[in-house]
Amino acid sequence: MIRDGVLRGEVAEAARVLARLRLVTAFGHVSARAGDSMLITPAADLAGVTAASVIEVPLAARDGALPAGAPAEAWAHLALYRARPDAAAIARAQPAAAFAVAAVATVMVPVHGQAAWLGESVPVYSDAALLRSADRAERAASCLPAGEALLLRGNGALTLGAAPGLAVARMWLLAAACDVYLTALSASGANPVTTLSGGEIASWRAVGGELLPRLWEHLRSGPGSAGPGSAGPGPGEEQGQGQPGDHRRPPAPRVMPLDLREEREAHGGAPDREQT
Repeated sequence: MIRDGVLRGEVAEAARVLARLRLVTAFGHVSARAGDSMLITPAADLAGVTAASVIEVPLAARDGALPAGAPAEAWAHLALYRARPDAAAIARAQPAAAFAVAAVATVMVPVHGQAAWLGESVPVYSDAALLRSADRAERAASCLPAGEALLLRGNGALTLGAAPGLAVARMWLLAAACDVYLTALSASGANPVTTLSGGEIASWRAVGGELLPRLWEHLRSGPGSAGPGSAGPGPGEEQGQGQPGDHRRPPAPRVMPLDLREEREAHGGAPDREQT
């Protein structure tokens, strides 16, 4: 099917960018909803993922029913797709700052405008056990009834999007937001951290409709995108744009994401399958 082929390429490219941004090591995954299934990266280093290696998993899968090669925490993706019909893609990563924030907070309220594009707040799931069963994954997913990011204490984070690249862009933004939050917490001393008000958060979220795709384009074509060990095209995949070089740190924040339902409209709706 034509759409499945395109979507597999999007998942693979998003995974390679996630690796290039140093938001994952040997672990992490990217997925996309595809009709009554999801397409997910294999249990492998994301830097080398290709469209051909992406694995299809039925959304109705239950414990013990994952296909060979699928990551054991695919259950977290399945649980979120079931709980959040608005989610079309998910990124799973381990930003260092996310571990720190989840150790000192039960929820992260935005302290700067960009963080508002992750949700009115970012909840923390308090159980550090791996999400390697449907039950554990469903408990984690229940902590994210709204918003686009979930911190997992001792276990990284999950971010949602209307496309694989947008979920990865949100993961980069979450890492940046955690850095800002920790800096503010450290600098505040005995004083409380000043978070954004509800009205300020709403104003930031209201103007982001066209901006998250711009961030994704920036991240996917940033320095190092075509260099050795980069997140450039895999074997047999289309060559993208980019410049050689090192990309050990994410670039400075330039734009911010938006409401998932608006993202879906901007991208022509959900990535359902198209018949050839």
